[in-house]
Amino acid sequence: MPYAMRIYENGGPEKLRWEEVQVGAPGEGQVRVRSTAVGLNFVDTYQRSGLYQLPLPFTLGSEGAGVVEAVGPKVKEFKVGDRVAYTGPLGAYAEVLLRPADRLVKIPAGVGDTTAAAMMLKGLTAQYLLRRTYRVKKGDTILMHAAAGGVGQILCQWAKALGATVIGTVGSDEKAALAKKAGCKHVIVTSRENFVERVKAITKGKGVPVVYDGVGKDTFMGSLDCLSPLGLLASFGNASGAVTQFNPGVLAQKGSLFLTRPTLVTYTATREALVSAARELFAVVKSGKVRIAINQTYPLREAAQAQRDLEARKTTGSTVLIP
Repeated sequence: MPYAMRIYENGGPEKLRWEEVQVGAPGEGQVRVRSTAVGLNFVDTYQRSGLYQLPLPFTLGSEGAGVVEAVGPKVKEFKVGDRVAYTGPLGAYAEVLLRPADRLVKIPAGVGDTTAAAMMLKGLTAQYLLRRTYRVKKGDTILMHAAAGGVGQILCQWAKALGATVIGTVGSDEKAALAKKAGCKHVIVTSRENFVERVKAITKGKGVPVVYDGVGKDTFMGSLDCLSPLGLLASFGNASGAVTQFNPGVLAQKGSLFLTRPTLVTYTATREALVSAARELFAVVKSGKVRIAINQTYPLREAAQAQRDLEARKTTGSTVLIP
């Protein structure tokens, strides 16, 4: 029988259990996929720890790629042997799994399985942030926190390709080099620089029209201070912890600002939205304007160590787990 990484109680990485699972024939509207690569994401640690509460037990993992082994009744779009990728629902940390067909996309020629697995959640997140939450255009100056991370490197490259000037924050000089390579014109090392002061200096006091903040608690108020009047803060993650007890009156005081807490689930809720976003993502990757940096790989059975390294900020770019 195939194996999967299961969790029965919330806690640290030691709660992950590698065990055999039964995977039956696909039902109506389902496809059975043999995994070839699985993406690692910060949201996996939120779900494991209980920051994001989910019914227990469950199999972790939000994105992956694989080959179709079998298709269920009424599945017309896929056939055995197709290479496919997905983000959601949960269950990616598995050698074999059932997927709803309407949540799969075909991997185009020229894109490898490992690349596809590494870019579905992070790449589609970058897509909706750049193209829908705030539509970045030529001439914009934007701020991206954690610019050397998985979402950060994709978003910064894409924003540069769109003609924007990108300011990125990172935690170390090593990560600063990665952010520069990813298209940041200005890089702020937050361990020794005040990012609000630097953004104000770079923009000559104007601020930026949008801040993309996946860090959360540690950067939230400073991000608001970086915005120009009527600017938008897209708070899309909590890597440093959740933001609590926020007074919306602050938005008025700081210039009639906008605040959104977007999620990929909402932005890709329909089949049409998912396919359209994936098509745009695959196209920009195939063009070479965005390169997916897979800087670490681990065996899937060693997912606990991969999560430890992710939480300790020892990883950069994307990390892929190999079944």
